[in-house]
Amino acid sequence: MQYFYCIFGGVTDDELDRVFKALGDPTRRRIIDRLRERPEQSLFEICAHLFAEDGTALSRQAITQHLDMLQKAGLVRIEWSGRTRIHSLDPGPLREAVNQWLRSHL
Repeated sequence: MQYFYCIFGGVTDDELDRVFKALGDPTRRRIIDRLRERPEQSLFEICAHLFAEDGTALSRQAITQHLDMLQKAGLVRIEWSGRTRIHSLDPGPLREAVNQWLRSHL
């Protein structure tokens, strides 16, 4: 399932909830930070980076579940390169969360 966001159209409460829920986990925030620094990464590259950073390993299955939640929230785009899924950050939902809700509380 893929979600598309319009920069000027706003998001529904359910979409906003998905974004905040996705941001509620430190591993998912680390994945977002990594994809912001270096877009277009395979699952293998994301796994290698998360392991190397703090010395603890997460299973590929666990990272895949985190990536799935980020994709459902619209924060990660997936493209195929042959048989490899390539992940990139989509900052649109973050901008919408700021514009639609966070800005009024700052």
